Amino acid sequence: MILESNSVDVERVQYIDDNGEVLQSIDDISDEELIEMYKWMVKSRIYDERSMKYQRQGRIGTYAPFKGQEAAQVGSAFALNKDDWIYPSYREGAASLVHGISMSQLFLYTMGHFKGLSQTEANIFPIQIIIAAQCLHAVGGAWASKYKESGDVSVAYLGDGGTSEGDFHEALNFAGLYELPVVFFVQNNQWAISVPFSKQTASKTIAQKALAYGIDGIQVDGNDVVAVYKVMKEALKNAKEGKPTLIEAVTYRQGPHTTADDEKKYRSSEQEEEWLAKDPLKRLKTLLIDREIWDEEKDEAEVQLANDLVTEAFELAIKTPKSDLAEIIDSVYVNNTPQVNEQLSVVRGD
Repeated sequence: MILESNSVDVERVQYIDDNGEVLQSIDDISDEELIEMYKWMVKSRIYDERSMKYQRQGRIGTYAPFKGQEAAQVGSAFALNKDDWIYPSYREGAASLVHGISMSQLFLYTMGHFKGLSQTEANIFPIQIIIAAQCLHAVGGAWASKYKESGDVSVAYLGDGGTSEGDFHEALNFAGLYELPVVFFVQNNQWAISVPFSKQTASKTIAQKALAYGIDGIQVDGNDVVAVYKVMKEALKNAKEGKPTLIEAVTYRQGPHTTADDEKKYRSSEQEEEWLAKDPLKRLKTLLIDREIWDEEKDEAEVQLANDLVTEAFELAIKTPKSDLAEIIDSVYVNNTPQVNEQLSVVRGD
């Protein structure tokens, strides 16, 4: 019997609609948690918008914005325990902030500083530029966690374009075969640079790809922070029991792929307007105001606070002494080889 592709029916998980209306009970999430998630989303957006401006001013290097994807990142990271690990791509600023990295650390990375990739503040692997390579790293970390029985979960973050890479499929295969404590969190933001999702894959969803590897798959409204949080919570619980999960968070990248890209050349204004109406911050803010636990005065104060935090973090980063070549060379090995020591002597002028 032929397995027909259209026989797979994937239902998208959603708790709050585009207008901030509650579709199903969220009584298990407190008002305080909702407000905290919203504050993280505000801080993340301000950081992202300011980073775009800093890049245009030549104060940081090429930057990959995540505006529009705050609910997907904040909701998923908010569900993590501090001992869990994030394996990020270059667009996970919001998730990294929630999981404990400092904003100044992220700025150092965008400035090309050596310390931008060498941090001990949180369980976050160095930012991965190679598309989907972090999926294999996450599997390796999860395998180590299973071997050591440490109880933590590895989470690989990637975009829809990353699911076209072999590393993604190899990682899912290993995860399913060895029942590893790992979650693959795909932010389907509709565009892999200038390639639309419709030309990225013939499958109706990314979530259904999990079935081929014997793991669970689920699709969630990536602009609904509550839905993302609840789905990730369940995925983390299952991962600790040796049941990996592939999550597809359907969202939208409101800006360019990076500051070296011009999204206006390949996206229509009609599509942008359609997704702007689904903005994740607007959605959650509406819910909070309707519940009378938030108001415009509080919102203005939070935006100002976020701006002050970004300014403080950026000033701290630019005041950090620049990294030098010797520091980079000396970081490769635990015990330097004779050749490395010789290089260090030349660089230091010994």
